[in-house]
Amino acid sequence: MNSMEIKEILRYLPHRFPFLLIDRVIDCQPGHRILALKNVSINEPFFQGHFPENPVMPGVMIIEALAQAAAILSFKSFNHTSTDNLIYYFVGIDNARFKKPVLPGDQLTLDVTMLRTVRGIGKFAAKALVGEQVVSEADMLCTIKQQ
Repeated sequence: MNSMEIKEILRYLPHRFPFLLIDRVIDCQPGHRILALKNVSINEPFFQGHFPENPVMPGVMIIEALAQAAAILSFKSFNHTSTDNLIYYFVGIDNARFKKPVLPGDQLTLDVTMLRTVRGIGKFAAKALVGEQVVSEADMLCTIKQQ
């Protein structure tokens, strides 16, 4: 197992509060797959407006969490960190589906598999789960660029 605590995650992602959406990496197999966690708290800034009487994590934030997991997987796969003057861009999404609302108190498991990399663009199959239930899934395209 190749797990990561928050201090190591911060070496791979330039994101910081309130936009850092990875709390822990359970397992990372460079070039293949990553399993990461996002603990969803009522204290998340987006819950103030989405929706105050019925808080639901915005789908775009779930997709962003999956993209951040893909970034860690890519950086580890190619032996880079975000301090190498590189930035990771989310460049496309296909087949995005939202199957169940994500609520405060849920723990998202982010399961991202690297399918292939061609000319600097990585293709990933990504899904977010709460427990055993898939709550969102998508095919994503991402790239690493010089800053």
